[in-house]
Amino acid sequence: MPARLVATVLGTPDPPALAVFYSELLGWEVTRSDPYWARVCHPDDDRPSLSFQLETDHVAPVWPQQPGSQQMQAHLDVQVDDLEQETARAVSLGATVEEHQPQPDGVRVIRDPHGHVLCLFLPGF
Repeated sequence: MPARLVATVLGTPDPPALAVFYSELLGWEVTRSDPYWARVCHPDDDRPSLSFQLETDHVAPVWPQQPGSQQMQAHLDVQVDDLEQETARAVSLGATVEEHQPQPDGVRVIRDPHGHVLCLFLPGF
């Protein structure tokens, strides 16, 4: 049997707080939360989870990337039906909108409350 991806893990100085943000953003359930590890899971199926591990020295990446600075090693893509509405909702949950927007018609680059870059995007982008 091939290997199976079960989680994407983000480092953060506050796993429980970041789990709440993503739970609200995605409509997923917080299934574990302690000072060292937290996890959110889709409520209806066996999709890979999104987990958060304690990294006391977490440094957010620079966006757009610049030589010699903290580089982004991964980002999350989140499909939405209404880009403006979901961007506003993400901001109300603690996200920030990046100034640099390479595809403004269908993608919005934002940061979660702990600085991880993610993209909200419309179907087809």
